[in-house]
Amino acid sequence: MTRTVQRLLTRLLLRPEDVPASSADFEVVGAFNPGAVRVDDEVVLLVRVAERPRERRPGFTGLPRWDVAAGLTIDWVPDDELIVVDPRVVRRKADGLVRLTFTSHLRVVHCGDGTGVREVTGVTFRPQGEAEEFGVEDPRITPLNGRFYFTYVAVSRHGPATALASTSDFRTFDRHGIAFCPENKDVVLFPEMIGGGYAALHRPVCGTPFTRPEMWVARSPDLLHWGAHVPLSLAGGEWQSGRVGAGPPPLRVPEGWLAIYHGNRHPTRPGDVGEYFGGLLLLDATDPTRVLRRTAEPFMRPEAEFEVTGFVPNVVFPTGVVENGEALLVYYGAADAATAVAAFSRRELVAAMTGLSMTGRS
Repeated sequence: MTRTVQRLLTRLLLRPEDVPASSADFEVVGAFNPGAVRVDDEVVLLVRVAERPRERRPGFTGLPRWDVAAGLTIDWVPDDELIVVDPRVVRRKADGLVRLTFTSHLRVVHCGDGTGVREVTGVTFRPQGEAEEFGVEDPRITPLNGRFYFTYVAVSRHGPATALASTSDFRTFDRHGIAFCPENKDVVLFPEMIGGGYAALHRPVCGTPFTRPEMWVARSPDLLHWGAHVPLSLAGGEWQSGRVGAGPPPLRVPEGWLAIYHGNRHPTRPGDVGEYFGGLLLLDATDPTRVLRRTAEPFMRPEAEFEVTGFVPNVVFPTGVVENGEALLVYYGAADAATAVAAFSRRELVAAMTGLSMTGRS
C-alpha cells in the first residue's frame, strides 16, 4: 500500500483563454502538458497549446494541419465519412485511418518563482515539415552540456514520433530531427551521462497486445542515435492498465533516480479515454534499467475541479519538475485543458515507494 503523499500546494497556472491562438480563425482548447526548467532564478515553461477551427460547418468536421507551403490549414470532411473515437480523435470510414480534431504548437511562459505566471511570451515553437503536420506536443526539458534539450512528440500521417530540439535562451531553437520513430512517445532524457553515455526513458507502443503497457530505457553516444533498449518492470495495478509513460526527466536523489511517470486506467466505455494518474519509480543510479522501488498506487490523482472537468476529464499528466529547496514543484496537464503546479516533499515522495518485493526484471 502506497503511503499517502500530501500536496503542499495545488495551483492553476494557465487556462485556454490565457493563451492566444495562432490565428483569428482558431480557438485554443488546451494549454497543458508543459516542459519545465529553472533558468537562472526563474522557472520557464514550454507549454503545449492545442487549438481548433472556430468555424462550424453543418454536416462537416474541420480537421487542422500544418501545410509546408500554406501554413495552418483546415480539411473539411463530411461527418458521415467519420467515426468519433473520443474527444481528440476521429477515424475515417473509408480506410480506418485517424486524424486529430485539433493541432498543437509550443509556447514559452515565464513563471518567476514557479508558482504563478509572470508572462505568456510571444515566443513559439511551431510545426515544420511533413513529420510535424498534425502538431508538436508534450515537451520535456533537460539541461545538458550547457543547453536546454527538449524532446517532443511530432504527429503526422506517419504516426506519433519523438523529435529532439534544443535552445540556449528560449528565444531561438535548433531542431535535431526524429530520435525515436513512430510509434513512440513520452521520451525523457536523463540529466547527466551514465556509464559514459546518455540515457532516456521511452514508451514504444505495442500494436499487438502481447504485454501490458511498458516503459523502456535506451542508451545513446550522442543524443541522436539510440539503442541498447531494455524494458522496465512495472508490476500490475488497474490504475496503469491502459498506458504508462515517463513524466518529467528523472531527478538524481541520494537513493538513485527518482522518476515520476503517468499511468492510465483502461477505459471501460466507448468514447472514454480513461483516468490518468501520477506514479513514482526509484531507478538504480548506475543502471537505470533496475527498478529499486515504486508506488503500488498513484501518489497523484485527479482531485481539483480543473483536474476532473475539462477537454478530457479526470486527467493529471505530469511533464515537468523543478527543485525548490526540499520541495519539488511538479508541473502537469489537467484534464487536457489547463496547466497547473503541485508541490510535494521530496522526502515524502521517496518514502512513499515500496521496496524490492514489488519489482523484478521481466
